[in-house]
Amino acid sequence: MASAEGQQHPLGIYYKIWVLLFVVSFFSYMVDYLNLQGMTRWGLILLFMFVKAGFIIAIFMHMKWERLGLKLAILLPPVFIAVLIWLMAIEGSHTELTRIEFFGESTMVPEEVHH
Repeated sequence: MASAEGQQHPLGIYYKIWVLLFVVSFFSYMVDYLNLQGMTRWGLILLFMFVKAGFIIAIFMHMKWERLGLKLAILLPPVFIAVLIWLMAIEGSHTELTRIEFFGESTMVPEEVHH
């Protein structure tokens, strides 16, 4: 009968990722400390958030050591949902602008049509 031994990962990688998460968190806090504004601020906040989430998923949730099929089954649905949310945001913006024009709250002056 075969022995049922589990896979062991070296503890050193967990400590290194833990320190790396502290470093990335430090940079994330520096965005607020430096009082960055606009798209730079939100771009950096999202970048650091995704980097931290990626490290946590890959190492602490053991995704790095899983088969490709399982990785895709877990990671692709949130990507598709994010794309659909992005498409709804684009469509919602268009719908809002169309309704503003239709209900007369617009400041746009229509051009006169000459026949």
